[in-house]
Amino acid sequence: MSKKKQTEIAELGEFGLIDHLTKNIKIKNDSTAKGVGDDAAVLDYGNKQVVISTDLLLEGIHFDLTYTPLKHLGYKAVVVNLSDIYAMNADPKQITVSIGLSSKMSVEAVDDFYEGIYLACERYGVDLIGGDTSSSLTGFAISITAVGEGEKEDITYRSGAGVNDLICVSGDFGAAYMGLQLLEREKKIFQSNPEVQPDLASHDYLLERFLKPEARKEVVELLRKIDVKPTSMIDVSDGISSELLHICKSSGVGCRLYEEKVPIDATTAMLAEEMGINPLVAALNGGEDYELLFTIKQEDYEKFVNADSKMSIYAIGHITEESKGAYMITTAGQEVKLSAQGWKHV
Repeated sequence: MSKKKQTEIAELGEFGLIDHLTKNIKIKNDSTAKGVGDDAAVLDYGNKQVVISTDLLLEGIHFDLTYTPLKHLGYKAVVVNLSDIYAMNADPKQITVSIGLSSKMSVEAVDDFYEGIYLACERYGVDLIGGDTSSSLTGFAISITAVGEGEKEDITYRSGAGVNDLICVSGDFGAAYMGLQLLEREKKIFQSNPEVQPDLASHDYLLERFLKPEARKEVVELLRKIDVKPTSMIDVSDGISSELLHICKSSGVGCRLYEEKVPIDATTAMLAEEMGINPLVAALNGGEDYELLFTIKQEDYEKFVNADSKMSIYAIGHITEESKGAYMITTAGQEVKLSAQGWKHV
């Protein structure tokens, strides 16, 4: 009897596996306005749309307790889910928290973790409404589901980008990735010589971007204030390249991204160069910045320019016909094809 060919998960990759697992899903209920394929699912129950997102975080894959304070971890675990809700142009209202605990976790350690959760709930005005707990044989496991709501006409998907729309981003990129590289470097030094103290001076911004990110609630509030509805939107958890390609695929379009327009903080660039990493690579293919990437009609950009806001919104490219592909234009004028490398977790 011949054996059925076994396909290694690595052959598909993260995004290929998602496509494989979801290709046969059939929606049965009219109330399911949007299932898989966006930052969050959308349920239609009348005037309001219910938006739901969930994330799984595993010790040793998504976080390392060697250098991750549990309070920060609790805060971050909530924020990464809320970011998905804001990326739908909706408002988070509730979360559930489920955890798997290993025998090495003490009650005090769990208290520290939940202190971060409560802090995030307070900061973003969401309610913790339930969850589950279990023992774990493979380390600390965290699953958080966020529930939000929005008006039907306001919900923004990845699929609405149109030709000549501007590609915009909030904030800067690559900082979280470089924060991780710094922590990993210092961890290796400490493991080889525990007498050496970590050299983290002057890197507070990078460390905070990785260990305690913020969801861009204020960006969504600004969009409403100046009456701009993005034609598409996504949060940047896997790097600009991957997220922009998600929008292109969902919208059936191409894009042109301009190298000199990608915002990179000076401290990110300095550490990247010190560590022999191209800062642009960190920005395009790093992850966990949790900024918002969105497209808008060209005429709407003036509203950002005229807005009474200290917030930085950058136009970094434009949408093209699908036939023109997805490319970055370098400072030398060359076209480089964008690739979805995605976020490689620890």
